Amino acid sequence: MSIADLLLMELNTIERTKHKNMDIIKALLKEFEAEFNTTKKFLALVPVDKFDWAPHEKSMKMKSLASHIADLPSWVSLAFTTDGLDFATAPYEEKKVESNEDLLRILTESYENGKAELEKADLQAFDKQWILRNGEQILGDLTKYEMMRIAFSQTIHHRAQLGVYLRLLNIPIPGSYGPSADEQNF
Repeated sequence: MSIADLLLMELNTIERTKHKNMDIIKALLKEFEAEFNTTKKFLALVPVDKFDWAPHEKSMKMKSLASHIADLPSWVSLAFTTDGLDFATAPYEEKKVESNEDLLRILTESYENGKAELEKADLQAFDKQWILRNGEQILGDLTKYEMMRIAFSQTIHHRAQLGVYLRLLNIPIPGSYGPSADEQNF
């Protein structure tokens, strides 16, 4: 086998790897967009007159839960643009929300920022360390990929909580991964 043949094989391997990597990012972007679209449907239903309502004394108020959900997609960009977050030096601040339009604006901005970072992400960065802490207390020693997945999962988790809030207020629930009892469209 000649050096030219070996070089050609190497270039083909690099090209296949690049293509495979892009397929992973495309799949993540598709999932991210689907979660964004579903989340929009839920946040549009949040009753402003119930912002201070919670189903239980241990539950978050509706406004706090909804604003947190709207902000979560920005954690995708946080995962790729930082090496961690320390709540001791950067405490969580709830977004100011007065309306459904505010919720949807925050969600859209958060999604667009996260999407932009994911689109330009390098798969080698996926394995880099990302630390969530509160001062000296380590809350999570993760990879950037794991942090991105947590942002996706937290969105889904808290959106499900919001679905319970809406159900208890007798507000019809949109479908998420298929029909709901209220929305039979798949």
